[in-house]
Amino acid sequence: MKAESVAILARTLRQPAVALATTGQWMSVAGAATASEAATTKKSTGLEAFFEAGREADLEKSPPYGRGWRASELRLKSWDDLHKLWYVLYKEKNMLLSQELMLRSQNVRLPNPERIQKVKNSMCRIKQVLTERALLEEDPRKRNILKKIINAK
Repeated sequence: MKAESVAILARTLRQPAVALATTGQWMSVAGAATASEAATTKKSTGLEAFFEAGREADLEKSPPYGRGWRASELRLKSWDDLHKLWYVLYKEKNMLLSQELMLRSQNVRLPNPERIQKVKNSMCRIKQVLTERALLEEDPRKRNILKKIINAK
């Protein structure tokens, strides 16, 4: 890879070129690693977590995204899995709202704004599933404790 390509990649990833070479986050031209591919393997820190990774200047092209979680799918998951999924969705919601605010300041519309609503619906469905499980608890004291934990803000 040419030196100027490494320099551009280093600036894009905000890492020194030497660090990129030693960590192996870029490959030769035959491997054709792009900045977006390397950015997806890089662990984001600080404010980078509040914005979409690999977002390019081409705002006309909307990024691909999936659908929301169904309650029937969530019912199959354990308490720990739902807990982890809650925080993944929470982080995604924060990222989308931050991205929307940043783009609004630049007078640009967020691509696929319905993603925010899908994340919020998935979070509500997690609460619904956990509430269903709490209501199945026979001990009223434990049931009330579970409902307080689920609905805590």
